[in-house]
Amino acid sequence: MHSAHALTTLSAHDYLTGEAGSHIRHEYIDGEIYAMAGGSARHNLITVNAGSLLNTHLPEACEVFIADMKVRLQQANHECFYYPDVMVCCSKDDDETYYRQSPRLIIEVLSDTTERQERFEKFQAYIQIETLQEYLLLNQNYPQATLFRRKNAWRAEIYQEESFHLESVDVTISFDALYRRVRF
Repeated sequence: MHSAHALTTLSAHDYLTGEAGSHIRHEYIDGEIYAMAGGSARHNLITVNAGSLLNTHLPEACEVFIADMKVRLQQANHECFYYPDVMVCCSKDDDETYYRQSPRLIIEVLSDTTERQERFEKFQAYIQIETLQEYLLLNQNYPQATLFRRKNAWRAEIYQEESFHLESVDVTISFDALYRRVRF
């Protein structure tokens, strides 16, 4: 989702309190909140497909979250809350009600308005999460996946119209399943 423009400066506590009762989702970056734009039908279908595929194949210890669960990033004087499109967490100690801090896998579905933010800003933030093993970007305009792995120094691996393996969760994803019902 694309962040619009900063509305005001808040503490993380005030942000979480306000977000719990808000009908509009906002991301939080160092005290500033940004309203989230809505997604397209393709964006939603790809997100649901990815989350469903993962949820079906993961062990009970892992949780799959789609769109409405925040990830919290906290370092020194930097604190953010983002809404990943799909997030997998497998730590039993990571159990906050409205956010998680220890994802193993994060997936973002790219759109024309979010691609720059997700490839650069969020990428740089997400790779600071010690537990994150893979970051996957899915294109909504054509079948393409860009996978970044910690073990490969976050170098991009690009897949098109084939299957690929997510090592962090030991699941192989086919493009047919991932892009099911998506019309280009």
